[in-house]
Amino acid sequence: MKLAFSTLGVPGLPPTDVQWLAVEHGYHGVELRTHPDEPVHPGLGAAERADIAAGFKAAGVEILGLAGYARVAAPGDDDPVLAELRALLDLARDLGAPFVRVFPGGGEQDVREADAAAARRLGVAAEYATDAGVRILLETHDSHRTGADVTRVLGLVGHRQVGALWDVMHTWLGGEEPAASYAALSPFLGYVQVKDIASADDTTPLPLGAGVLPLTECVDLLTREGWDGWLCWEYEKRWYEGIAPLPGLLRAGREHLGRLLNDAA
Repeated sequence: MKLAFSTLGVPGLPPTDVQWLAVEHGYHGVELRTHPDEPVHPGLGAAERADIAAGFKAAGVEILGLAGYARVAAPGDDDPVLAELRALLDLARDLGAPFVRVFPGGGEQDVREADAAAARRLGVAAEYATDAGVRILLETHDSHRTGADVTRVLGLVGHRQVGALWDVMHTWLGGEEPAASYAALSPFLGYVQVKDIASADDTTPLPLGAGVLPLTECVDLLTREGWDGWLCWEYEKRWYEGIAPLPGLLRAGREHLGRLLNDAA
């Protein structure tokens, strides 16, 4: 498995500094938070996109994916959601990123209505994603927290360019065992987000291995199943300003994941 970290942990950091952190601390790639308050967002021009792509290539660091904020199950008209998806897919294509992350965002609406809206929009966007050479990944999150929730939608879509992103915290908070999450998500799995927290009642980010999430069980399971994709550390510094800075934790985090992989082998 290859290791990455999300720039959610280093808010606003320029791409050149992100590249240096990845190289210095032994990560193969990064997930780029894609939002107007970050250096990477759909408003970038062609020259800026080319410079960012070239910089990562020269550094030998892969752009694993773009962490977008489109909410595909949200109530309302389809057109704004589809426009946001197309903009993210265009940016991913230009940066050479294979994946775009999206959220469910179904809110309090009826589950069947949320599933239908997400499937409809993802089905339309899948054709555009095919042309862009990018895969859309629906994250286990908010209204669709478990693997079972996400695969209900993906089963309706039935397109190879639409898959799943397994956030191990959300499936755990949803009461789903890792084996059940993997069984549901494995036919669709793009990559896995890892993190750690103190408890279900306190989701303040912790260094990897310092909390209660079943990271050992997840890595053991993925290894046993022969899965050879990406593990991406999502440390939510953007939402928890008072926690320790990510750069000082990156080496220990990579070493922790390396130990888990070695022990599982």
